[in-house]
Amino acid sequence: MADFARLVTEQIPRLRRYARALVGTQRADDLVQDCLERAWSRRGLWDGQGELRAWLFTILHNLYANSVRRQAGAPAFEPLPEEDLPALAPSRHEAALELRDLERALACLSPEQREVLLLVGLEQLDYAEVATVLNIPPGTVMSRLARAREALRRALREPPRARLRRVK
Repeated sequence: MADFARLVTEQIPRLRRYARALVGTQRADDLVQDCLERAWSRRGLWDGQGELRAWLFTILHNLYANSVRRQAGAPAFEPLPEEDLPALAPSRHEAALELRDLERALACLSPEQREVLLLVGLEQLDYAEVATVLNIPPGTVMSRLARAREALRRALREPPRARLRRVK
């Protein structure tokens, strides 16, 4: 039991990172908390032989998918304004803008593409592990990843479109 707690605790930073990328910083901690609660209550289902990280990511993904389905009929979520970033040194300004652009480009991807891209690129799971976590065939993982990478390249190459309004 203590060994299980230690192994799960080691995975928390990865779970938080993936949850933040999926739902943003404000709701990520709640998603991870729900994942940890579910994993703890069902710890007897993990046989100790398989990859614990993949099992936890599967739980997290299923909780996320369930929340997306629940919210489909609910009113739109309006997040509170995020905390202002601390003042950046001038040399870091461009990097901050690039991160902002990357975050916006990731938000424009479909949830399926974003999930695969984050699990492969950020969490460095291999295709088979991603297929297990998302419960899809490995070929689907590869095609979603290819489409996500291309969409991301396209979004980061094109300058953002300014919204113009007509003045009479």
